[in-house]
Amino acid sequence: MARRLFFSFHFERDVWRVQQVRQSWRFTDLELPTFYNATQWEDVKRGGDAAIKKFINDGISRATCTVLLVGAQTASRDWVKYEIQESYKADKGLVTVYIHDIKNQSQQTDTRGVNPLSNFQIEQGGQKVLLSSLFKAYDWVSGNGRDNIHKWVEEAITIRKSLNEPPKPPPKSWFF
Repeated sequence: MARRLFFSFHFERDVWRVQQVRQSWRFTDLELPTFYNATQWEDVKRGGDAAIKKFINDGISRATCTVLLVGAQTASRDWVKYEIQESYKADKGLVTVYIHDIKNQSQQTDTRGVNPLSNFQIEQGGQKVLLSSLFKAYDWVSGNGRDNIHKWVEEAITIRKSLNEPPKPPPKSWFF
């Protein structure tokens, strides 16, 4: 079955790496998200926070899984945090894929960033549990992402379905 993906990433810093990941999926049964170039992204940003939220919410609503493409600074981005919250509330699978070892346009790699899911927790069985302990993380280069992304996405969707709680708004203390 084709899966629709939503990519969450730090646009300015990692778009080159993300483009490489996206191009490697052209001949798979994964349905690629609409990809905005820098000019289109600037147009969305000019519309302000409401336009950005609409753009994100529309993308997440059409997706079955959110793929967090993580570079050195991804976890600190406010919009990435928002995308994680909205994806979880919408009952979407979540998978972290580190992209720091993909070479950029200058043929340089980057430092590995923090898993953004380690900043979020849910209550499960009366215990607070980090999302990073529930959803898996992989490295695109060392984990051979080109060949394994299908498995990672399916696994993320299965994990989300296995969390026996209906999607609900996160508590105010959800991000710490």
